[in-house]
Amino acid sequence: MGKNSLYPIQDVTNIQSQADILGCGVGKLPTTYLGMPLGNTHKDLKIWDNIVETTEKRLARWKAQYISFGGRHILINSVLDSLPTNVMSLFTIPAKVVKKLDKHRRDFLWHGCKENKGYNLVKWATVSHRKDKGGLGIRDLRKHNNSLLMKWLWRYTEERQALWKDLIKCKYGEDGLAT
Repeated sequence: MGKNSLYPIQDVTNIQSQADILGCGVGKLPTTYLGMPLGNTHKDLKIWDNIVETTEKRLARWKAQYISFGGRHILINSVLDSLPTNVMSLFTIPAKVVKKLDKHRRDFLWHGCKENKGYNLVKWATVSHRKDKGGLGIRDLRKHNNSLLMKWLWRYTEERQALWKDLIKCKYGEDGLAT
């Protein structure tokens, strides 16, 4: 229990005494749990800071001068595109964050980690098309985010017995109006 913490949602009296009974500490929101931000508003850019930093750290560790263009393409598809997926499944990704992540991915693809940047050979919009459409199959983060969020709407209509669905119904009512 020494590694655990209580996180009060609003004003909680006796929080420290309750933590002492359980033998744990008292934490403060916002925090991160299993990589997911807790306690931030859904439009807060701080949610995405960890993902942008992780992307930058990964790029700094890779020795891009020794990796071929094909290798950089595979690293983007397998590693960099998967970093924001967990958070994108719950939150809408802001345009500023998409722009930052796309810049990192684009620069890594075309130039590796070189200081002197040259020209991009193909537009990023073309690169992010599917392979059968003439692109490289690099994921469009905006479309991927929308598909992950739409899955929740699909699950809402399909799942009969789900605690999260019951919670939504209690909060907003059956017709979507707040109660």
